[in-house]
Amino acid sequence: METTRYIALLRGINVGGNNIIRMTDLKASFEELEFRDVVTYIQSGNVLFTTTEQDKQVLIDRIEQHLSGRFAYQSKIVLISMEHLRRIVESAPADFGDHPDEYRYNVLFLKEPLTTREALQSIRIKEEVDQVWEGEEVLYFSLLISRATQSYLSKIVGQPIYKSITIRNWNTTTKLLKK
Repeated sequence: METTRYIALLRGINVGGNNIIRMTDLKASFEELEFRDVVTYIQSGNVLFTTTEQDKQVLIDRIEQHLSGRFAYQSKIVLISMEHLRRIVESAPADFGDHPDEYRYNVLFLKEPLTTREALQSIRIKEEVDQVWEGEEVLYFSLLISRATQSYLSKIVGQPIYKSITIRNWNTTTKLLKK
């Protein structure tokens, strides 16, 4: 049977003392679901695994239900294949990530059914501070470090769409591709 390598990006764990989940426990929970080659990466909830299941929504439902029950929180994940992640990294805007001393680079991964068009309509940017670009089920977001306190990125938290977004910095995003 054909297998696919996926990355589950968990939202809202190990942030500000809320929904604390040890990575060893998280890895074990994915192994309980009979996924193979399970690896976690950093504390922000990135889990790589291999499965023969090809139906992405079936996987999302299984994982969210299992994590919600096992860790007693309302689990929400964004699930992407390694192939999709490769396209995200390769399709980044020109020079995205090239000036880490001047800009902070983030990738906003969108949870279906939120679309990039809907997300762009809700996200404001501060001129000369923020830049945002549309990608394949993601938004690329950079902000000028010297004026970071003026960035509108932190204002996303108060928006209804925030529940359908999980953010990873560019460094994490590119390192996940190498796992």
